[in-house]
Amino acid sequence: MITVGQSLPAGEFTFITAEGKQVLDTRALFAGKRMVLFAVPGAFTPTCSNAHLPGYVVLADQFKAMGVDTICCLSVNDAFVMKAWQQAQNADAITMLADGDGSWTRALGLAKETGAFGGVRAQRFALIANDGVVEQLFVEAPGKFEVSDAESLLAAL
Repeated sequence: MITVGQSLPAGEFTFITAEGKQVLDTRALFAGKRMVLFAVPGAFTPTCSNAHLPGYVVLADQFKAMGVDTICCLSVNDAFVMKAWQQAQNADAITMLADGDGSWTRALGLAKETGAFGGVRAQRFALIANDGVVEQLFVEAPGKFEVSDAESLLAAL
């Protein structure tokens, strides 16, 4: 598992924009930026849709006021699902990272296997990084939602 002081792994993410499909690498996304990244097991799932993502949407301006350049939501879903979820949650202030095959989540060491339920998914976690280097990391215990929520991350800043 990635630890404090390590660089985030290299990778690419696909985004659906008004211009169509766009691919950006992690260097373009993270270089020179202070960021908060939180991961959810799946878009449109109960805790993720009712509490995790909405918390960051509501507090986005406070994160920006604390010097956060980018708030990212990571999920092992495709870019179309992440775009639809972003729109459904009015989450325009959040950069939705679609890790379609789970490779980036695996590179972080924070993937979990859910079998027939959904295959490889991200563990629920959050981190603060500066210029692609992890400053703080908060990994939830299985089935919990206590340390990766927006209020906890805001307090950690």
